[in-house]
Amino acid sequence: MWGEHRYALKATWTGNRGPGTSGYRDYDRAVTLAVDGKPEIAASSDKPFRGDATRWNPEDLLLAALSECHLLSYLHACVQAGVVVVSYEDDASGTMVEDGAGGGAFREVVLRPRVVVAEESMRAAAEAAHAQANAWCFIANSVNFPVRHEPVISVA
Repeated sequence: MWGEHRYALKATWTGNRGPGTSGYRDYDRAVTLAVDGKPEIAASSDKPFRGDATRWNPEDLLLAALSECHLLSYLHACVQAGVVVVSYEDDASGTMVEDGAGGGAFREVVLRPRVVVAEESMRAAAEAAHAQANAWCFIANSVNFPVRHEPVISVA
């Protein structure tokens, strides 16, 4: 399983209202994201950037990727540590700052996983598994801003 993994996605702009990009207000930011064999994702830019708030935007997708990657890495770390997770939810948030020149960057992301484990004796290992999950998370290891964790562990 070691090695290089490749991923492919097709992004199709569907927002040409007729005149194309003749002006900043003349086109829609609608995009369809497609990966073979998976449901398409209706995407756009975020509402402050003239996008459609009902569609996923790149910032949402980055936050989702970080949250899901940590979740999946965490479940694996728990299996290895003998921790039985019976429930996991994350209320993730991120802060992006515009630079005033048309660009910007995320400053940080905070993951707030609420984990329920099967037994009290698993609590300490469940807490420690977050550090291992962070070390394993491909997405967190690919970004240049901090990804913080504020986990809450409880017992079923």
